[in-house]
Amino acid sequence: MPATPAIPGYFLQFASDNTAGVCPEALAAFNAANAGFVSSYGEDATTREVCDHIRELFATDCDIYFSFNGTAANSLALAAMCQSYQGVICAESAHVETDECGAPEFFSNGAKLLLAPQREGKLDAAGVEHLITRRRDLHYPRPKVVTLTQTTEMGTLYSADEINTITRLAKQHGLRTHMDGARFANAVAALDVAPADITWRAGIDVLCFGGTKMGLPIGEAIVFFDRALGEEFSWRCKQAGQLASKMRFLSAPWLAMLENQTWLRHAGHANQMAQRLARHLEKLPSLEFMPTQANGVFVNLPAEAMVRLRAKGWSFHTFIGGVARFMCSWASTEAAVDHLAADIAASL
Repeated sequence: MPATPAIPGYFLQFASDNTAGVCPEALAAFNAANAGFVSSYGEDATTREVCDHIRELFATDCDIYFSFNGTAANSLALAAMCQSYQGVICAESAHVETDECGAPEFFSNGAKLLLAPQREGKLDAAGVEHLITRRRDLHYPRPKVVTLTQTTEMGTLYSADEINTITRLAKQHGLRTHMDGARFANAVAALDVAPADITWRAGIDVLCFGGTKMGLPIGEAIVFFDRALGEEFSWRCKQAGQLASKMRFLSAPWLAMLENQTWLRHAGHANQMAQRLARHLEKLPSLEFMPTQANGVFVNLPAEAMVRLRAKGWSFHTFIGGVARFMCSWASTEAAVDHLAADIAASL
């Protein structure tokens, strides 16, 4: 592989899609929202328009709320779906378990996360059923919610059929279903499906639709397909400090992303950059990596190789199981990806 020219340091960031800046469409909308005086706390026309766009996008009547970040979105949504003495079934690698500092338990006043085995980041029906049925006595938290992550922490995707299998099982036992969609845009772009087909039509009750990772400055959308679950969610957001007084600054960038399928275009680009990196790495001998299905590449690199890469300035995570995780974003470039691939080859 030929050497590539030096590139600016900020292009060396592959640790997270959060490291990218705000995409131009969202930034323009954010700045435009700064004109004049507008009603506060979500009583503005822009916020109403965004909610209508989301209802149109999912082809159903649903309730929509906004939070500042994904941890709040997931935690408050789960808290609305279960009582403090109940349990939430999740993959053992799920973000709500590994990276949210106990927030789901905190906001639910103690609901316990029940960890199911995962295969390439995904729950399987047998593991979910085992946790639902293993105990029914008073001394054990009663399972009430199953939460799936789309895309998963390992960069893999649930198909509509896989989601349907788990949600049908959950509903047979009277459980609710939640989707952590921090990278939901990447999943929709990769699967090339209607958003409804991998959410409410597949049995999902509540979706946390990630905005930040797809290029927004701030803000996630919590979408209640089962409106009854969100009846008092406004008060929950207010109590948790998640009700934005100047809501237009959260909602206006969403409007820009949803128009003309901007969100899917940026997500598709991030996915394509990950596929480009994977194709480079497939040519290198003795490298093992997870299937590259969305915008993340997970590869088993020798520890010495990771040290050499970081010494050259590359930023990436050593992730679950010790693999190197390289995340692509709307702002990733072909030049940066090619340069990274060349340096990975040299590091070996």
